[in-house]
Amino acid sequence: MGGIKGNEGSVAGTITPITVRQGAFAFADDTPAHWIPRAPEFAQMINGASFVMPHLEPFLVATLGEAAKLIEDPAVRREARDFCMQETQHYRTHRRFNDVLLGQGYESLAAVEAEMAAAYARLMERPLAVRLAYAAGFEAMTLGLTDWLVGHRVELFRGADPHVTSFILWHMVEETEHKLVAHDVYEAVSPGYWWRAVGVLHGSLDVIQWSRRCYRALLLQDGRWRRPSSRLKVWWWAARFLLGAGPALLRALVPGHDPRVMKDHPWVREWIAGHARSGQRGAPMPLIDTGSAVMPVPF
Repeated sequence: MGGIKGNEGSVAGTITPITVRQGAFAFADDTPAHWIPRAPEFAQMINGASFVMPHLEPFLVATLGEAAKLIEDPAVRREARDFCMQETQHYRTHRRFNDVLLGQGYESLAAVEAEMAAAYARLMERPLAVRLAYAAGFEAMTLGLTDWLVGHRVELFRGADPHVTSFILWHMVEETEHKLVAHDVYEAVSPGYWWRAVGVLHGSLDVIQWSRRCYRALLLQDGRWRRPSSRLKVWWWAARFLLGAGPALLRALVPGHDPRVMKDHPWVREWIAGHARSGQRGAPMPLIDTGSAVMPVPF
């Protein structure tokens, strides 16, 4: 089969460089599951999303890797390659963090993970266009999530474990850095509005429901899920998440949407520039000061 060219003038020359960084984060065996002491429910909700990543992100890597073989445009092909390398770092680091939590007695997650593994194996059997739309849809949600987490970092992560906070925000920075890739690959291989629109809902809602399954299991084991006060807090955090990520999803549903028009949060740009100046090459990442009144970039 011949290669597929990107849409004329749509991606070449407008691609943000992607840096593949080693996810050099270490998690002690006694890293607390409630790593945000004043907001244990919110910590477990983020932990729940973390358990999804070692299943979701290998799916994204396999899907975009398969699609890249069909693309002639070297810039888009390079985008896809670097995306896959970044996402591989992400899910390996999430796996290390998740294993720490499993070692603390959250055995009930094993059953949910088995279901996720089976679900993503079934999804891999779907047509490539469906999988690319799913990938582009999920990646659209991460832009809104990043803006919310980074923009409210002091409120959300004040006093939190700096290792986990630094790891989560590193992941969010790189989600912004490769924000174009799933969209560009979709447009190069299987362009069309309706599949992409369906993918926005399919990808985002599917990941949300798996995250909920995971944090429900975590909170059940904590004995918090059935407490009215904890359940109210979960609903509160879920509503705030939807308000934070929702606008990005709505924009992604607009015909002709292109993530290039979405501005990166200044803190994200500062993080990327600071890392470039630091010359980090696989060394342990410097930690964010979660006691700071502004939580500046750690470089």
